[in-house]
Amino acid sequence: MIVPLSSKRVYLDRYAEPDKGWTDRDEGRWPVPFWHIDAGMATLLILLTVVDEGLGALYFGIVPEAVEPVRAAFGIPDDHEPIGAIAIGHEAGSERRNLKDRRRQLADVVHYQQW
Repeated sequence: MIVPLSSKRVYLDRYAEPDKGWTDRDEGRWPVPFWHIDAGMATLLILLTVVDEGLGALYFGIVPEAVEPVRAAFGIPDDHEPIGAIAIGHEAGSERRNLKDRRRQLADVVHYQQW
């Protein structure tokens, strides 16, 4: 089980470092909460890696009333937000299978200049 976390504070702190071009923590620079988007992208990379390794995975959200119990169970600080959870494992009662074969062809999902 993996619980991906998002942290606005960590994100804004990182982008206030001198190598990023500004030193304030103005969240107005971000048109959407990229701290959540980055956590979602990391989650997707985990899911794809799991499939590449021949395992199965399931992402599921954490309903609002379960967030505090999850925080307590895993000791998650208040400034980190669980965006969901990933269960990883082998399919029960079957041999490993190559799930990469089930992916759609690139030409079916990528379009150049027009649909």
